[in-house]
Amino acid sequence: MPVCYLVGAGAFTMRGLYPAQDDCVIAADDGYSALQGAGIMPDLLVGDFDSLKWVPKDIPQKAFPPEKDDTDMAIALAEGIARGYRTFHFYGASGGRADHTQANLQLMGGASRQGYTCTMVCPEYDVFTVTNGTLHLPRQKSGVIISVFAHGNKAEGVTLEGLKYPLQHAILSCDKPLGVSNTAIGEEVHITVKNGTLLVYVMQ
Repeated sequence: MPVCYLVGAGAFTMRGLYPAQDDCVIAADDGYSALQGAGIMPDLLVGDFDSLKWVPKDIPQKAFPPEKDDTDMAIALAEGIARGYRTFHFYGASGGRADHTQANLQLMGGASRQGYTCTMVCPEYDVFTVTNGTLHLPRQKSGVIISVFAHGNKAEGVTLEGLKYPLQHAILSCDKPLGVSNTAIGEEVHITVKNGTLLVYVMQ
């Protein structure tokens, strides 16, 4: 499945950032600087360029006014959707301002409910989304912390397998962090939600 990489101006890691021929890389404002340092040329640069401070001339770009309803990452996501991508990996989407991290998590949860697959890749953790389905994680090293949170309304029929503290057909809500600080036991991990959306944190 082709991947659209969305790169913002937050904490950046190269982990897993290896665009293939059919993939797309979209830089959101100063996410361009991180890509430039990594030697990766984005396919598109979007944003109001308030953090980038300068505008390169050698790549396609779409500029927006600073006073707008969408964040630069929201614009990047919309551009990826318009190009037909269904799988999105968010980079540079955490760290710095906590409200920006929260905004990106909201984008991911909303996109997941629309049928898109989203992952946030951060220096110290990854965040996966799953809506009305099952998230399959490869065998995790014993002791790796995995936390599961409801996003949006309550998540019903939550089943956790391959973790120290399993759940069967549980309900997770946004006002009680029941799924925090679980741990892997050296097996494949399967996280199922029958009705609702989950954000799954895997600590690196």
